[in-house]
Amino acid sequence: MKDLRANGNPIIRIRNLGKRFGTNRVLNGIDFDVFPGQVVVIIGPSGSGKSTFLRCCNGLEQAEEGDIEICGSALVNQGKMLPDVELNELRKNVGMVFQSFNLFPHLSVLDNICVAPQMLRNLKKTEARAQAVKLLGKVGLAAKAEAMPNSLSGGQKQRVAIARALAMEPLVMLFDEPTSALDPELVGEVLRVMKILAQDGMTMIVVTHEMAFAQEVADVVVVMDGGVIIEAGPPATIFGAPREERTKTFLQSVLSRS
Repeated sequence: MKDLRANGNPIIRIRNLGKRFGTNRVLNGIDFDVFPGQVVVIIGPSGSGKSTFLRCCNGLEQAEEGDIEICGSALVNQGKMLPDVELNELRKNVGMVFQSFNLFPHLSVLDNICVAPQMLRNLKKTEARAQAVKLLGKVGLAAKAEAMPNSLSGGQKQRVAIARALAMEPLVMLFDEPTSALDPELVGEVLRVMKILAQDGMTMIVVTHEMAFAQEVADVVVVMDGGVIIEAGPPATIFGAPREERTKTFLQSVLSRS
């Protein structure tokens, strides 16, 4: 595990994070830090609050309690969200990849990647296209630049979605179960791209059910259940010697299925 605390302040700082949907309390007093270059993988049973936690980190869900600081800016301060203009500015630093691909069906792969940098980063068309070509090479899809999304496999679409998020040159990447909608044989190609990003030093928070990825790539594995973090630590500890009984039963269940 990399000694990332030596780099200074956390790039994401979360304190006493709380969130409700009606009477259902889905997040309850979460404290957590993510340091630059760190890969944090969040695991846990369905309904444990993992995706809600991730969406709060990008302002897609508003936390009613606590504080979230990202890249030196207060996204949430004592339960109050940034105003929209400032929120949109902060989101330029935080890329997000969802379960669904959300590509524009009427645009080519290349144009899907170019839209946001041209509109939000004010890149010239030639600059945006040059960057997009480079990113497509990074995700192994250089030959698909002029293809339309409906001609791609699910794994290819997700890799385009990753390239599109990277085109904004974010400081942090959030992945919300990026392989859950894929056929099993396509999962590996997406995970390979994510491993490359980790090797390149990208700060990442990944919600996933891919235990092998968590064991191989994570610096920290976070186990959530019932809206709280029940345990967090390096993969060797979480998978080899978990402290909490709930962690043990969850891992026994998912690892026996795989």
